[in-house]
Amino acid sequence: MNTSLKTQGTKRLLAVFLILLTMAFAIEPITSISITPSASAQTTTRRYTYRRRRHRSFWKKHRDKLTVAGTALGGAAIGGLAGGKKGAAIGALAGGGGGALYTYKLRRRHRRY
Repeated sequence: MNTSLKTQGTKRLLAVFLILLTMAFAIEPITSISITPSASAQTTTRRYTYRRRRHRSFWKKHRDKLTVAGTALGGAAIGGLAGGKKGAAIGALAGGGGGALYTYKLRRRHRRY
């Protein structure tokens, strides 16, 4: 019975770690929301040269794929803790499907800044 308690404690610790990791990925999109600038900042104009390329971060380039992959990984981890290999497969499908639904259908793409 002592090994069963150790296994349960390890599973709980792993579940807490995965939840914290998922929340860490959620902080990036939340902090990227900008506040509208003041009226004086809006009156200034910026001139951009068309030869200059915008260097987007890895997150901005692959945001949709990373969101779906992260939710699939989280679902697989929780399903694996609950039901072994079969639970991991079901959890990965459920997590990936939920992440894809959010990413491609529910999330607002055009924000007003």
